[in-house]
Amino acid sequence: MKKAHIVIIGGSAAGVTAAITCRRHYPDKEVLLIRKEREALIPCGIPYIFGTLGSIEKNLLPDAVVKGSGAEILIDEVVDVKRDEKIVITAGGERIAYDKLIISTGSVPGIPPIPGIDMDNIFPIEKNAESLKKVMERLKGASNLVIVGGGFIGMEFADECRKSFKAKITVVEMLPHPLMLNFDEELCIAAEEIEKKMGVDIMAPERVESFIGNGKVKGVRLASGKEIEADMALIATGYVPNTKLAEKIGLEIGPTKAIKVDRYMRTNDENIFACGDCAEKFSFFDGKPSNLRLASIAAMEARIASANLFGPRRMNEGVIGVFSTILSGTVFALAGLSEKEAKAKGYEITVGKWEGVNRHPGSMPEAENLKLKLIFEKGTGVILGGELMGAKSGGEIINMIGTAISKRMTAEEIARSQMGTHPALTASPIAYPIPNAAEMACIGP
Repeated sequence: MKKAHIVIIGGSAAGVTAAITCRRHYPDKEVLLIRKEREALIPCGIPYIFGTLGSIEKNLLPDAVVKGSGAEILIDEVVDVKRDEKIVITAGGERIAYDKLIISTGSVPGIPPIPGIDMDNIFPIEKNAESLKKVMERLKGASNLVIVGGGFIGMEFADECRKSFKAKITVVEMLPHPLMLNFDEELCIAAEEIEKKMGVDIMAPERVESFIGNGKVKGVRLASGKEIEADMALIATGYVPNTKLAEKIGLEIGPTKAIKVDRYMRTNDENIFACGDCAEKFSFFDGKPSNLRLASIAAMEARIASANLFGPRRMNEGVIGVFSTILSGTVFALAGLSEKEAKAKGYEITVGKWEGVNRHPGSMPEAENLKLKLIFEKGTGVILGGELMGAKSGGEIINMIGTAISKRMTAEEIARSQMGTHPALTASPIAYPIPNAAEMACIGP
């Protein structure tokens, strides 16, 4: 029987980060990562396989990232864990003893109960290479592609597929506009207009009532009574925690149907930790259960879990939610609470806005416009969120805002923050967006 001090189940963002972090904190411990996929994908890069990247091979997580840390990889599927004996059992017949176990089994597509969804040429967006290769092949011959769901994945797939395939693309979204679970309405409308200009048809608010066809999809019937042609469909309605193994071995499941963990990422078994999409999450703002699932959150949780394996060192303060996307060259990003979410949680808020170019002077190469909105709690002035659209530099600016939220900075503190600037790299020190938006919130309407 094999033995490893630390065994990690799952090889995506959480699993890989866990392996690297374990080796950093416990260089004397043997670390074994077990994953069933022969090729490990970068999950956030999946839509770009179908456009910008052009192939699955350009979106693979190299094994060298794990092996270079000193951890080992086993390609196999864990089918059982004998918790009393502290033994992992694989489909290949391996029995591996462990001291500490990390479960990072991720998430799987949530399949809505739509009549006809099991017909040929209808694909959930799975995180494995074989499924995506089939999608790629079928897209080459598609004339009418319908994407069910206008969230991040649906909109990114629409934007990328239009670059490489001849099919007419239609996105069907239940809410009034795409991305409404993520952003305030003005950004959602802007994103919708951008994609429509690029030839993507967006039907919202609409709901798919059924798929039409005889074994193979030929169309989509909407709740409004409309019917649209479709010889291929992608299901982009979100993901659910993959807890099949956790449930089998008797780990507790939380209110969002993910593995229940404490603030140190421990399960109800003191020798088993969980992190990533399969693990329960709670909000940084009010401590309530959260359905946020992001690779950045998975990596953060993996760093916490790994550091705590042999004694608590780090504590999870809850998920803030920092995310971004890019549609036809325009970035849309949010950290923390949107204005709509803050109000829904009962906060009285103050908003500061700023708009300007991301270089100085504006005639510099790569100068682009950027709009920023910061949301603060009225009275305390503590930052609750930030939202932006425009220049690609917004992808890093939103991370700065996420850090400010985690440190509970106030509008006054942000307004007097020191920001390094350079004509070819950033906005002017006079017009840098973050302190200017904070300043506008300080002076009020």
